[in-house]
Amino acid sequence: MIVPGWLWAATMLLFLVLFTLDFWIVGRRPHVPKTPELLRWLGLFVGSAIAFGVFLGWRFGSDISIQFFSGWLTEYSLSVDNLFVFVLIMARFYVPRELQQFVLMWGIIIAIVLRGIFIALGAAVIAQFSWIFYVFGIFLILTAVRLATHGEDDDEEYKENAVVRIVARLVPVAPDFHGTKLRTMLDGKRVFTPMLVVLIAIGTTDLLFAVDSIPAIFGLTQIPFLVFTANVFALMGLRQLYFLLGNLLDRLVFLGLGLSAVLGFIGVKLILEAMHENSLPFLNDGEPFDVPVISNWVSLMVIVGILTITVVASLAHESRAERRADSSTED
Repeated sequence: MIVPGWLWAATMLLFLVLFTLDFWIVGRRPHVPKTPELLRWLGLFVGSAIAFGVFLGWRFGSDISIQFFSGWLTEYSLSVDNLFVFVLIMARFYVPRELQQFVLMWGIIIAIVLRGIFIALGAAVIAQFSWIFYVFGIFLILTAVRLATHGEDDDEEYKENAVVRIVARLVPVAPDFHGTKLRTMLDGKRVFTPMLVVLIAIGTTDLLFAVDSIPAIFGLTQIPFLVFTANVFALMGLRQLYFLLGNLLDRLVFLGLGLSAVLGFIGVKLILEAMHENSLPFLNDGEPFDVPVISNWVSLMVIVGILTITVVASLAHESRAERRADSSTED
């Protein structure tokens, strides 16, 4: 797929319009959003992503559209896992609930910029070294195993990363929030507010999650334009999901297993593609292996199937648990 300049420009303009509208509403009046408002925004972002994917299919063919939707669904599902940590970050820094929308909005913007850099680097590496798919595939399979066996342990407590610790140590920070301000006066001196540290925590934490998700989406499409747009559309609806799901996150008890299955599947797909295009001299004398390659359509169906089973199984498990609790209470 050769991406024309006008498409890049039009896509960036679309993102700019959506973010400007979002910022104008949230930034000028920080508040605790109500469910109807959240559903309208989520519908706008999800609808925009679906319309974008349909447009790609109309303009460039169904295979391109399938690659986009596969990447978008994968990034969206992996981003939901971020919400567990975002909840812990908000609690760790005692962020007032009316400011959490603002924090998430700017944190997501920071995350998009950092992911854009990460994607550009990944695309450059893939263009130079085709064998990197072996590395990505093995990494994703190991990540899938870790997530399946230890996924819940990581969500119990938020641990500040090195960037957050350095900023907190070197920069004078006021003890309390002052609305959405990043700086304020304290004892006659200009100091930063906790808002700065929280924004850095959200942005850099998302980048750590991207270490898993970016190789995963490159396993579904090697077109940087699709990788970037799928990431942006996935992150754009994350703020609404944070408030909509809230305590419901704990009900998705099989989310870790579902995500590990998705990552494991993509890891296997990457290794098969690397073997199919093999050029490493110490493997099969540098010749390609005669192995099957998983099509983009099959990838999309597998990802949708895994996520559907994960949600249905989680809700069914919680429903049975609630019924057992009710029956034991009655006894």
